[in-house]
Amino acid sequence: MKIGSVDLPARPLILAPMEDITDAPFRLLCKRFGVDLMFSEFVASEAVIRKIGKTLQKMEIHPSEHPYGIQLYGKEISAMVESAKIAEQYQPDLIDLNFGCPVKKIAMKGAGAGMLRDIPQLIKMTAAVVQATRLPVTVKTRLGWDENSKIIVELAEQLQDVGISAITIHGRTRAQMYLGEADWTLIGEVKNNPRMTIPVIGNGDIDSPVKAKLAFDRYGVDAVMIGRAAIGRPWLFREIRHFLDTGEMLPPQLVRDQVELVREHVAMSAVGREELRAVRSMRRFFAVYFKGLPDFRETRVKLLQAESFEEVNELLDQIVERWGRMPAYIGGL
Repeated sequence: MKIGSVDLPARPLILAPMEDITDAPFRLLCKRFGVDLMFSEFVASEAVIRKIGKTLQKMEIHPSEHPYGIQLYGKEISAMVESAKIAEQYQPDLIDLNFGCPVKKIAMKGAGAGMLRDIPQLIKMTAAVVQATRLPVTVKTRLGWDENSKIIVELAEQLQDVGISAITIHGRTRAQMYLGEADWTLIGEVKNNPRMTIPVIGNGDIDSPVKAKLAFDRYGVDAVMIGRAAIGRPWLFREIRHFLDTGEMLPPQLVRDQVELVREHVAMSAVGREELRAVRSMRRFFAVYFKGLPDFRETRVKLLQAESFEEVNELLDQIVERWGRMPAYIGGL
């Protein structure tokens, strides 16, 4: 599969960009387990052009992360164009435009999925960014704003016509947020539309090897993108790849193996950070790692309150001692 000039293997597995989740340490863990393409956390175009330090840091790329895309969002065309030019300087392999984020503070201000309420502006913005950068431009979006405006089939054609190199479709409307089941039938309609020639990437509810294979076989998508299911379970990508290649399921990951991965994740998060900040940055992951273990609530609370590496490691030792031989939890958020 190709996205512009970017070569990917057959049936690629893509890590979804997730704010406060897909930072460099988490991306690198997922890369080790077989991710074929990754993205930055989504980056605000206005913050890029104002050169906000924290925002610019989100665009920094480790050499081992390629192929890699920087995802931008915003509601002003001029800011999106200028931020794409700045992002290009960080040497990503592609630029992705976020027209799918459903979060109220973004969508209700006209950015992210909010762009789905102004399709002419969305198309105009996309065309301007495509013309402004030499990199392939992709789009991530949803089926539509709500149940009465599922316009993705027509929208995908319009986006292809202005020059995007691939489209990722989350199988929900903005109104659904993350509730209910993703509707893959419309994703399949986009892929099977004879007018479509660019890769179509499906996203939504892929949390097992079986579901990933079904997405490829039933709906014909060129790639699948996985987000929330990988939080606390980065080895999901290895499980899926093995199943796609062999038709066999890997044996379950054990909690003791998961603990070793968490220790490494903590160590990676500590690079370039003072201890307290590094430990606190892991809390969003501690809330999901080990989810589903019996009688784990008290230990999880202690992990979320820990403020030193020593505290964390002591708790991880206790987890191995009590639950180490159990299968690790098999789902994310």
